[in-house]
Amino acid sequence: MKMLIAKAEGSFETKGSKFLSFLVPFVEFSPLLLALKEKHTKAVHFVSASRHFDELSHIVESFDDDREPKGSSGMPSLNVLRGEELIDVGVVIVRYFGGQLLGVGGLVRAYTGAVQNAIESAKAHNLLQEYVFMCIAELEIAYNQLSICEYEAQKRGLHLYKDEFLPQSVKLRIKGDERIVEAFLQQFCYKK
Repeated sequence: MKMLIAKAEGSFETKGSKFLSFLVPFVEFSPLLLALKEKHTKAVHFVSASRHFDELSHIVESFDDDREPKGSSGMPSLNVLRGEELIDVGVVIVRYFGGQLLGVGGLVRAYTGAVQNAIESAKAHNLLQEYVFMCIAELEIAYNQLSICEYEAQKRGLHLYKDEFLPQSVKLRIKGDERIVEAFLQQFCYKK
């Protein structure tokens, strides 16, 4: 699976209609949709699709046809994300109507073409990378281990959160790449 590290854009034109596509990391998806609706006031449709992991590591997918004929826009856009094995990503396609009806087949081609163009742009700018499975682990350490624990976490690119200071120890959370967290925890006594 691949993830997107920064926004990529694409477009597709057919029979006078313009389709502008915006591919973003999932955390930017909802704010982007609102911003695009404010910016593109003359656009007629804002089709969207997304794929991300929930807190249980299940893939959650969504799509919205935004008043386009059922099955002509949102689902085909989601299928492009699936086909490219993208995760934690969202796409919004802004349509400006060109005066000619495209039919369901024409809409499917236009929306998938717009999403594919955004993905090709992301590839060209090296914005796609292998997805890293993140995890969070809890541990409790003695105060005299805290500074070495912080040092080791920083050295390995992990995020360390001090949750609770107890009389004899500190409760911590470690967040990062699952494999690195597991190796880190082997170095320290921990409780999950």
